[in-house]
Amino acid sequence: MRMKTHHTPYISRRITRDLLTCEFVEIRKEKNSIEAQIERILDEDINKEYDLDEKVDDILDEQEEEIEFHHADRRQLFWMTKKRLANDFGVILNNEDRFSDIAHQILDYLWDEDYIHYTCSDNKIKNVIFTSIDEFMKGFEEADSDVLAKIKTYKRKLIPGTEDYDTVYHRLYEEELIKRGLI
Repeated sequence: MRMKTHHTPYISRRITRDLLTCEFVEIRKEKNSIEAQIERILDEDINKEYDLDEKVDDILDEQEEEIEFHHADRRQLFWMTKKRLANDFGVILNNEDRFSDIAHQILDYLWDEDYIHYTCSDNKIKNVIFTSIDEFMKGFEEADSDVLAKIKTYKRKLIPGTEDYDTVYHRLYEEELIKRGLI
């Protein structure tokens, strides 16, 4: 599952909650400021991947005639090109490696800017952050499916993309994440 920008507020809240309840972490700044910084780091990582996707799209658009001539699968070409350019954009495509890298970035920032203090190993704190991200992403798909099923049962039909739909979706989604203990 690919992390998206609408996930970041929930993930940052989850990471902050897990750090707050961690017995070996001392929180030195406000919860909201920690959440904001974690969300910023997550958004920066996601934006790097969006930039990579745009570059790959541009490359494939330039080669559109050649792709059509050879009857090539654009999705497969997209993935192959993305894998080739990922290092140039600083994007890690393997989710486990990516979540580990993000956990290191978050840990380094929170420590360097004196948001948190701890006396155990860096790896122990990194694992708390990594687990928060990983568990959220695993639970997201299930929560999303349940929310979509609930929306389908509404008597009034909600149209995806409308303000009403978005409001109901986000309310149900947040309830589902809380019910599952993801935030």
